[in-house]
Amino acid sequence: MAASELQHEQALKKFLAERPELLHQLDNLNPLLAQAKGETQAQFREERLHEAFEEEAERLGLFAWELTLQLTATTPQDYETQRLAVHREVAEMAGMDWLEYCDLYGIKP
Repeated sequence: MAASELQHEQALKKFLAERPELLHQLDNLNPLLAQAKGETQAQFREERLHEAFEEEAERLGLFAWELTLQLTATTPQDYETQRLAVHREVAEMAGMDWLEYCDLYGIKP
């Protein structure tokens, strides 16, 4: 099962708490930029936060949902168990053989 919305919100909070410089940037966004996009300042801020989160996941070589699990898992083993479960689910939905999927994405089953 993929990371829940609650897990993702918890991960975003932890991500932001660990990056005071990002928090400062988000708290000081130009309101005219939000207005130009037809968004509220809160929507614009949320979008920038999600972009930063996805960029960090990419920098780490992870999918954003993997970063969510990494930030919310209670132990490294818990993270790995959840991560593999989601990858298995994706492989099944794609109709792919598990070992073929693992090989394609560099996963050690």
